Amino acid sequence: MARKIQLNQVAPYFAKQVETLVKVTTFEALARVKTETPVDKGTLRGAWQPKFNGPYEAELINNMEYAEPVCYGTNLPPSWKGEYKTRQGTVPGFPDLIAKELESWAEKEYQKIVKGMG
Repeated sequence: MARKIQLNQVAPYFAKQVETLVKVTTFEALARVKTETPVDKGTLRGAWQPKFNGPYEAELINNMEYAEPVCYGTNLPPSWKGEYKTRQGTVPGFPDLIAKELESWAEKEYQKIVKGMG
């Protein structure tokens, strides 16, 4: 059932719903990335943090120096001898793959918000 709202209530309603969607999607991404992050001592997994760049934009950051090689297979340290490897067989670029999966989910949730304004 569509929610009936007055015309002057559309902008605040829509803004709040989309802001909530950004937060929910960000924390879901955080949970998934942490789950997929390979663990030796858990430091890399624990270093993931959400960063909100306003009400409608967020990103996940990890400031560990070895986050890029482990998560993306780029900027490999010399000790890896040019070969990407993790003990868990991690797929390089897994954070981006998770983001892509969540993109379609977020789009569906956004459509629910729009339809709920009718």
